[in-house]
Amino acid sequence: MENKYETLKEYIVGNQARFYRLAFSFVLNQEVALDVVQNAILKALENYQSIRDINYVSTWFYRVLVNECYAYLRNSKRIVLYTPELMPEERYIEKAYECYQDEVFREVVKLPKNIRTVILLRFYEELSLNEISEITKTNLSTVKTRLYTGLKKLKVSLKEWKNESF
Repeated sequence: MENKYETLKEYIVGNQARFYRLAFSFVLNQEVALDVVQNAILKALENYQSIRDINYVSTWFYRVLVNECYAYLRNSKRIVLYTPELMPEERYIEKAYECYQDEVFREVVKLPKNIRTVILLRFYEELSLNEISEITKTNLSTVKTRLYTGLKKLKVSLKEWKNESF
């Protein structure tokens, strides 16, 4: 048991920046992303005994983190704060764009949640499709469909963006 706990602690300490980046790409707010990561770490440390195979600590923790992100997004729908100039989604996308300065990321965060999750985990976290399937608890074929659907949507939106820019 102690080995699981130590392995989990080492994994968390070594990958904090990756966890923050993933949480930020979901919630699009720096302070909230830090809270989400903190909550995920707390839940992981409290429930480390449920790790069946220590070799899959990465997949297990990403599942905890993604679930925390989803929980925040579900709960935040109840509270809607916005300025008259910008609707909430636009304001968060602008904040994300400032942090990443990446047009592709800007288009990724506009995708539906289930498709965005697959794109973020595959390309920004560099996880395999099998790992994404385990993290999201969906069939591998569903993950592939969401990935290819997302890539098609990104291709279209980036072509539109390129045409508007020139």
